[in-house]
Amino acid sequence: MAPDGISVADLVGRGRYPHQGWFRQWTPEDDEAVADALEATDTLALADRTVDELSGGQRQRVWIAMALAQRTGILLLDEPTTFLDVTHQVEVLDLITDLNRRSGTTVVMVLHDLNLAARYADHLIAMRDGRIVAAGPPAAVVTRETVSSVFDLECRIIEDPVSGTPMVIPVGRHHSPPAPARPQTSPAGRQQATGYRPNPQDAVPAPVEAAS
Repeated sequence: MAPDGISVADLVGRGRYPHQGWFRQWTPEDDEAVADALEATDTLALADRTVDELSGGQRQRVWIAMALAQRTGILLLDEPTTFLDVTHQVEVLDLITDLNRRSGTTVVMVLHDLNLAARYADHLIAMRDGRIVAAGPPAAVVTRETVSSVFDLECRIIEDPVSGTPMVIPVGRHHSPPAPARPQTSPAGRQQATGYRPNPQDAVPAPVEAAS
C-alpha cells in the first residue's frame, strides 16, 4: 500500500532505493531510470498526481513502474491483476507483455486466472501445496487432469478463439451433464426398451359381432 499523499513520481523513485547508500546519493542516473520507467508504463503524465486519486489500473501500472525503476533483468509480480475489472486486467497484462518483448525483461508472476495465464504466458508452472504438479507451455499444462489435480475442479478445455491457447470451462454441480437414463423394468422382471411407448389402441380388444 502506498503512503497517503505520495506522488506517482516519488513512489516510482522508491524503486531506486536499493541503489542508494552511505556513499551514493541520488544522481542523474536515478532521474533517468525513473523517467524511463514512467514512460515505459505510460504513466509519465501522472507523475505529479497523488497515487490516492488514481484508478485501479493506473495504480497497478505505477507499481510496475516502480519495479522497472530498479533496472533489473527480472520482474517479479504477485497477482498484478487482483481487484481489477476485466478491462484493466487485459491492459496490465498487455503492458507486461510489451515490456517483455521490447526490453527482453524476464517476467515471473503469480496469476489465478487460468485463461489469462494460458493466453499471456510462454511457460506455466502449476503448483499445489508448494509442490510443482505440471510445468511447460500452456497447451501441456492447462489440461483437464491438471486442473482437476490442482483445483479439484471438473472442467472442459476448449481452444481460445482469439489466441488459440487452452481455455478452461468450469462445470460445477449445477451444470453437470445429466446422468444416462436407466432402463425400465416390467413387474415380471423383464427389461423394456427405453423410450418405447405402447399404442393405446393396441390394448383395446377388437369388437365382436353377434351371430344372426
